[in-house]
Parts: sequence; structure tokens; C-alpha cells
Amino acid sequence: MRKGFTLLELIVVIIIIGILGTLGFTQYARVVEKGRTAEAKTLLGQMRSAQEAWRLENGSYTATITNLSVEVPTGCISTHYFQYSTSGSTGTATRCTADGKPPQGVAAYTVTLSYAAGTWGGTAGYY
Repeated sequence: MRKGFTLLELIVVIIIIGILGTLGFTQYARVVEKGRTAEAKTLLGQMRSAQEAWRLENGSYTATITNLSVEVPTGCISTHYFQYSTSGSTGTATRCTADGKPPQGVAAYTVTLSYAAGTWGGTAGYY
């Protein structure tokens, strides 16, 4: 009687390992990208606080980031994953797909924080 595995058994095992590896990598990539949104959540929170301070002093929200006391990149730069903008009571973080911090996002997506009817709301689980 022979000892060992047949070629067919080895091929099946390699295929199963490949499938599991592919599934694991895609889940890992999702978790890592979700972690990168922490940057957006943090800076949008700082923008929210600065917008509230501006509103208390001036009676309305500002439409330009330069009026806020927080430094956020308005374009993709090598130190951030997102670029930021504001339009009155809405702050927006857009994922950089070029010229931002590597690795670049494969697709741009947006995380928003907005103020309406007396409450703050947003996307990507940020409220």
C-alpha cells in the first residue's frame, strides 16, 4: 500500500486554500479602508466644532474652510487619505484616488457631516 497524497487531492487542497485566501484578503481590505475613514471622522468632527464656534461668533456657518480654526487639506496631499470641503452646514470628506497618501483609493467615496433641523447627521456611521 502506498503512502502519500494523489495529485488530485493536492490540487483540491490548493484550490480551497486559494479561495479562502481570496475571501480573507477582500475582507481585510474592507476593514483597512473602513479604518482609514477614521481620519475623515476625526477631521469632520473638528470642522463641526469649528463651524459651531464660527456660528456662535458670527450668527451663521461659514462656507470656506480657511475661516475655520482647523487645518484640513482641500486637495489630495501625501499626508492624508481624504480631501475636505465645506458648504455652510455641510462638511465633506472625499477619498483621494490620486496624489494622496498611499495606498490610493480604488474608488472615490464621500463621508459627509451636515446640520439640519437642529441636529447633526452624516454618512459612514458618523453622527
